[in-house]
Amino acid sequence: MKRLYILLLLSAGVMNAAHSESYFPLPEWKDRVDPIASLYAEKGGTLRFAASQPPKSFNYYIDSNTYIQLLFSMMYETLLTTDALTTEFTPGLASRWSISNDKLTYTFSIDPDALWSDGEPVSATDVKWTFDQVMDPKNPTGASKVALGIFDSPEVINSKTIRFKAKSGHWRNLLALGSFEIMPAHVFKGQDFAKLNFDNPVVSGPYTMDLVKEQISTRMRRRKDWWAAKRKSNRNTMNFDYIVFKYFSNRENSFEAFKKGEVDVHAVYTARLWSNETIGEKFNKNWIIKQRIHNYNPIGFQGFALNIRKFPFDDLRVRKAFAHLVDRATMNRTMMFDAYFLHRSYCEDLYNTELPCQNPFFEYNIEKAKQLLKEAGFKMNPQTGILEKDGKELAFDFLTRDSSSDKFLILVNTAFKEVGIKMKIVRKDFAAWMRDVDVFNFNATWASWSAGIYRDPEQTWHSKEADRNSSNNITGFKDERVDALIEKQKTIFSMADRNQINRDIDAILSEAVPYILLWNINSVRLLYWNKFGMPATILSKYSDERSLISYWWYDQDSAAELRAAVKSGAALPHKPEEIEFDSSFKSTTK
Repeated sequence: MKRLYILLLLSAGVMNAAHSESYFPLPEWKDRVDPIASLYAEKGGTLRFAASQPPKSFNYYIDSNTYIQLLFSMMYETLLTTDALTTEFTPGLASRWSISNDKLTYTFSIDPDALWSDGEPVSATDVKWTFDQVMDPKNPTGASKVALGIFDSPEVINSKTIRFKAKSGHWRNLLALGSFEIMPAHVFKGQDFAKLNFDNPVVSGPYTMDLVKEQISTRMRRRKDWWAAKRKSNRNTMNFDYIVFKYFSNRENSFEAFKKGEVDVHAVYTARLWSNETIGEKFNKNWIIKQRIHNYNPIGFQGFALNIRKFPFDDLRVRKAFAHLVDRATMNRTMMFDAYFLHRSYCEDLYNTELPCQNPFFEYNIEKAKQLLKEAGFKMNPQTGILEKDGKELAFDFLTRDSSSDKFLILVNTAFKEVGIKMKIVRKDFAAWMRDVDVFNFNATWASWSAGIYRDPEQTWHSKEADRNSSNNITGFKDERVDALIEKQKTIFSMADRNQINRDIDAILSEAVPYILLWNINSVRLLYWNKFGMPATILSKYSDERSLISYWWYDQDSAAELRAAVKSGAALPHKPEEIEFDSSFKSTTK
């Protein structure tokens, strides 16, 4: 199974010979037990996991919902996987692979033991079919087309060997080929890729879809005949017999369900819940455990995405003015208990005390905003109190999918009204919101993005992505300087050198204001019912809460003790509230 929370590493250098090949895994590579997985893990039980709103498709290539990606990867595997600590490539569906020294030709040998759940062998034809479907222009697979678009359609050498040729060199090439999920051609061939039927799916991964309650939940069942279960690297992982993804319209609803025991785990993304709502008998008596995990989970960014294709955000002065009207510091202090740091960058991980971020910081300043809007040509209409330019009001719709954002938007709107800006909040459910964002049918919306260890700015910031439906460049950002920097970094195999280019891109983005950046947090805040076993690190090294699906297990003794404690009103033993990955991992390796 591809572990979604591990970002893959491409560390090979550029060599001169054009036709010789380097073969992997290297001779000294040996299949080894995952160092994070616990030796005490047991198979069995059920984990009930809160997910976002119901998907529009179970095909992740069509619906890039975070939890659909997780569910999809549980069913469909990738050619390569990665080591949980080093992030180096390890065998997945492919047991061996080679790379020409000019980094343009990639050949994969499918593991002869790899089987689909119907007993058919995984073949090179499956790889080619999946690739061709993703790259077919008629299929709405925009985000996946970016990384794979650098390759020609692969050549099937024989039933177990497939060869890809890249149009140009790129540090991302092996990453792209090694990490796209392979689907069974013999099952799906001839069907509409955008409308595939996932009832009783044929899969290669450790889980299969077991029960779907439309709009409510999806239950995944562990496969006892998973072909890769015998690998040492998979021991003591994928432990739950069943994993249930329960869908909620917002995190407030999922939190209420969690407190009632309808969900087993809740990652807290709201400071008010963490500070004010994690109280009472269930928490005081440790029936529910509250922990903050500090690991190396990369920090993404979030903010108000401004559609710069449209009025009024096609004017940089307007975007800067709006940034000065969002009082982030007051919202953090009064609504979020000062639990967050305020964004200054689109890639916070690339800065530290030795290399501080020099990007502009847009402090709350109404007078500065008024001046910028005046420079942009807007004048107040005394009859309406709304700013106008060429007879057009400074008015826009804010597209939202979650009522929890209302309190922030109300405060922001107070400043907008004072200046003469008219904002209308348009709320839609997640599916409708996603449809609108996919075709850029919005003026502004709240969007958040995860990050990877090895950053690739192309999908989000290249001009060619600004007009591709379903792309990550939802703001329509275009800049020739950024395009040139993106092209430059493609053939740089040094991560340190690429990160300097990413900092240069970040500086340009910060001046261009495609987003009004908001805030973030550098830890995972986790609540869970005290009935599970888990590794000392709780989560993986580079992971959020999703990694617990791979590493936790249902502990029958703990579950029995929890039931008894709830019945009698007794307290359970306390667990540490702060978990540091490094120290916790070291304690298990002494």
